[in-house]
Amino acid sequence: MANLKEIRNRISSVSSTMQITSAMKMVSAAKLKKAQDAITAMRPYADKLTELLQSLSATLDADSGSKFAEQRDVNKVLIVAITSNRGLCGAFNSNIIKEVSRLTNDTYANQEVSYLAIGKKANDALSKAGNVIANNSEVFDDLTFDNVAEIAEMIMNKFVEGEFDKIELVYNKFKNAATQIVMTEQFLPIVPVEGEANVNLDYIFEPSKEEIVEQLIPKSLKTQLFKAIRDSFASEHGARMTAMHKATDNATELRDQLKLTYNKARQAAITNEILEIVGGAEALNN
Repeated sequence: MANLKEIRNRISSVSSTMQITSAMKMVSAAKLKKAQDAITAMRPYADKLTELLQSLSATLDADSGSKFAEQRDVNKVLIVAITSNRGLCGAFNSNIIKEVSRLTNDTYANQEVSYLAIGKKANDALSKAGNVIANNSEVFDDLTFDNVAEIAEMIMNKFVEGEFDKIELVYNKFKNAATQIVMTEQFLPIVPVEGEANVNLDYIFEPSKEEIVEQLIPKSLKTQLFKAIRDSFASEHGARMTAMHKATDNATELRDQLKLTYNKARQAAITNEILEIVGGAEALNN
């Protein structure tokens, strides 16, 4: 059994760790509320914009389609991996890396795959295994639509110039503080609308339908990327809050076990001292 000094040191160390994890939990909880409100308010707008764009695109002639909807033979693929800049958030980052690896090794095993990292954790992992064309981790320092729009424009230009035939987004979608869903979304080319819904609706367009679509597509793509990063940002704080909550509970349980071990060791030491005193007294009496 460890001596009393070693157990006391362990109790002190675990207590310090518990205070740190508890503080990190509270910080993440405060940040989560703001991030959750932002993504909750944005989702209806982003979803409706995408729905409108797909409905309009479905009514256009094939020859008048947008350059962002061009379907090509898929030879070069760009995967945009969205993670966090920091760790201590459970499996939040590793789940994204696993999904990117699955896409690389299974879905696009016969294609040339490159990566664009948004988040230091994605850059650190993917730079060892593949071709990372850019690292935009600094976007989390000032997460605004304008900063994300610059990244989206760069990706869109690469698609239009033919550098990539398909672009995928991989990120964590926020469901609640304890649950994040790994999402894989096709960013480019634009996914055509499924079915015949809303195709036959009678609208009057001003200006022309084609011009409206051409103006909506860049805005819709920028909004789609911004929503994905916002989702990931909220998911990160939820995952970190949950991880720190579990870490605090584990530290509390370990501290209680160490205190019990310390009390047992202390009681055993006292008992031994009493036995030595009684034994010495009996020896003197004899």
